Amino acid sequence: MSRIVYLLNGPNLNLLGKRQPHIYGHETLADVETDCRRAAEQRGLDLRFYQSNREYEIIDWIHEARETGDGIIINPAAFTHTSVAILDALNTFEPPVIEVHISNVHKREAFRHHSYVSLRADGVIAGLGTQGYTLAILRIAHLIDTKK
Repeated sequence: MSRIVYLLNGPNLNLLGKRQPHIYGHETLADVETDCRRAAEQRGLDLRFYQSNREYEIIDWIHEARETGDGIIINPAAFTHTSVAILDALNTFEPPVIEVHISNVHKREAFRHHSYVSLRADGVIAGLGTQGYTLAILRIAHLIDTKK
């Protein structure tokens, strides 16, 4: 039985490890993907790992997940604070959604304290660095198992 989890990354996360390492750390998105694939495999999850700087692509992947996915882990990055469209797409997805942020957004600028995605997310992980992604995989596996 395949349990498919979409892991979606928003704008500028392709620069992870190069952009503001004092905030986001030195791990690259490829490092994150390797760690996440390992964690997903250990829990019997089939991981679809994507990154885009384009809002519409993230929305398209959420729509794709409606047809094939058992869960979504999303780091919407800057779209967290601006995208009602991503929120609307997530609201059409019934399985669990976990929101992830590498930094502690609540210790940063005031505009980062608001998340549209949190209005839909079943859980939010923030401020745990890239380890937050693997913790999200643990949690989403549990939520998927609980709902079946």
